[in-house]
Amino acid sequence: MNIICPLAVPKGRRLCCEVCEAPAERVCTACTVTYYCGVVHQRADWDSIHEKICQLLIPLRTTMPFYNSEEERQHGLQQLRQRQKHLIEFCYTVAQKYLFEGKHEAAVPAALHSLRFRMNLHGLSSVELVPAYLLLAEASLGLGQTVQAEEYLSQAQWTVLKSTECSYAIQSLLHRNLGLLHIAKENYEEARYHLANDIYFASCAFGTEDIRTSGGYFHLANIFYGLKKLDVADTLYTKVSEIWSKYLNNRYQVLSEARIQQIDLLGKRFETDTGLDEAQEAEAIQILTSVWNIRESTSDTAPQKTIFVLNTLVMLYYLMMNSSKAQEYAERAFGLAKEHHLSVHEQSTIQELLSLISAEETHPVT
Repeated sequence: MNIICPLAVPKGRRLCCEVCEAPAERVCTACTVTYYCGVVHQRADWDSIHEKICQLLIPLRTTMPFYNSEEERQHGLQQLRQRQKHLIEFCYTVAQKYLFEGKHEAAVPAALHSLRFRMNLHGLSSVELVPAYLLLAEASLGLGQTVQAEEYLSQAQWTVLKSTECSYAIQSLLHRNLGLLHIAKENYEEARYHLANDIYFASCAFGTEDIRTSGGYFHLANIFYGLKKLDVADTLYTKVSEIWSKYLNNRYQVLSEARIQQIDLLGKRFETDTGLDEAQEAEAIQILTSVWNIRESTSDTAPQKTIFVLNTLVMLYYLMMNSSKAQEYAERAFGLAKEHHLSVHEQSTIQELLSLISAEETHPVT
């Protein structure tokens, strides 16, 4: 972490803390353009996001250089906007990843950065601000700050209502977060209403079988599971598992074909990956691990469903190039299949996955 030092504020100029907007007393000595009310908030910001973007902030927060022509000035402005767009998405993804990992406090500074960059680029009333408001609302819920979460969600709702061009994707996110709010308040009827809308808008934007729609099914399943409506919950958990399994297996098939071509053309192995950003990978881990934990409690009566989720986790970690985790889940699946005397075909499918992982460890990607 960079050293912070007392700030000499020019007379008549008010500088604000990056985290809480209180009067600043400290400055980051590495970038000299980021200010804090004290050590606690500087450390929180550093651990969350500032370490990753410290130097990237300098050109955004310093005076633009003098340009010799209007063409050069426009080019400079365009580069500035591109930097802002990059930081908006980067901070958003980092905050999302923290939320899926349950690190709600760490998500706040990153989400605040995304919000401020959006305000600078799009203005104070743009619908582009809504995703950042929703991140902050979700982080607040995770921290038990329901009133604060409601304030962020009210701001998001008001912005959407004023907008004439709000995408289905943003409306989906808004309803998902409203659903999570009502779950926290134990108002399950209202929560179901909003999550049903989340699924509808996500389906309009991406399709009913898309991984970006699966989150709505998952949260809705959790409500029914908590209400002991296990048949409905089971159907929804199955749908979530199938969506992720289909995506990951399709991804594997595409990469396998590309790998063969790459070996033929270049004589080297093709690097596998999930096709997801870090936040989406964290979401996949959170959702599939949660479903697996629930399936484990019923594995005596429905072992195939537990094994199906385990195999999906195997494929996820395999594509993430985490062989140890992939092998761990594959061995669990194989053990469960043998314990319940499942068919030879089902056991051989799991053995194929284990062989795949072993081959990867023997011949690592270069």
